[in-house]
Amino acid sequence: MNPGLHDALQAMGPQAAHFIDLWHIFLLVCTLVFGAVLAGLLLALRRAPRVDTPVPPDLSTVNQPEPGPRRGVVAAVTASVLLLLALLVASVFTDRAMQRLSLADAVQIEITGHQWWWTIKYLGDPDQTFVTANEIHVPVGRPVIVQLKSEDVIHSLWVPSLAGKKDLIPGRTAVMTFRADQPGVYRGQCAEFCGLQHAFMAFNVQAESPAQFEAWRQQQLAAAPAPTDAQALRGQAVFQAASCAMCHSVAGTLAGAKHAPDLSHVASRQTLAAGTLPNTPAHLAAWIADPQKFKPGTNMPATPLAAADLAALVAYLGTLK
Repeated sequence: MNPGLHDALQAMGPQAAHFIDLWHIFLLVCTLVFGAVLAGLLLALRRAPRVDTPVPPDLSTVNQPEPGPRRGVVAAVTASVLLLLALLVASVFTDRAMQRLSLADAVQIEITGHQWWWTIKYLGDPDQTFVTANEIHVPVGRPVIVQLKSEDVIHSLWVPSLAGKKDLIPGRTAVMTFRADQPGVYRGQCAEFCGLQHAFMAFNVQAESPAQFEAWRQQQLAAAPAPTDAQALRGQAVFQAASCAMCHSVAGTLAGAKHAPDLSHVASRQTLAAGTLPNTPAHLAAWIADPQKFKPGTNMPATPLAAADLAALVAYLGTLK
């Protein structure tokens, strides 16, 4: 599946399939109602009297009962109420069907929304807990329980191919469950306007085989690899001396700030800045030099560096896999 697509009609899990079934019911009912309204309009236009010259209005029937139109109105109101009740019942049954997802052996994740990026924390025993950002990995066929929080304003997490929308409200914890039944990369998006860069607050869900997921998890649990060549060593020194270490953290180093995405394994991610840019050395260098150019209003300031220092910093970050 193309990770650039955000397709609500492409169900890759049971939760999304329930939503699509409900959508088909709503589409059918609304289409029938729309067709009935158009038919009534056309019938009224066809029956409307037509004259070529002005004539006085015929008021002889104003005070007379009209059983035909009255029956039509009563029938239309009754049909509307019954259809609305049918949609309500369909919604209730869809909600109940979603609650029946088995959560045995579920992956536990905590997602926190920020303006405008995501903290992804995989929960478990202390030695099995790790943090990443803007990219979620899940094993195919295994349920996922997601706790949702917000650090600032209301956000909404939406991965249409896997599950419905769920709001992240400051001071509250919401819960979402889903399961990916097919491997692929599924695009997610904040679906609640949360500020200037709301449209650039995206993420990917990478559904992979259990073996691939376990290999990725072990990689994330490991400390960031130490640089071995001279340029990367210089880049690490630049990282620690510049403002980078004041906001970001890199496991196994002195950088432990929690104000921005964890960079321990940033080179293994597909995108930068919450889906705004592809993760390539050129884009990474441009992002570090002037993030406001790509994401105006972001909290990350520009980092003015000499060309050699910038190249060394990019080389160091490129080793964090």
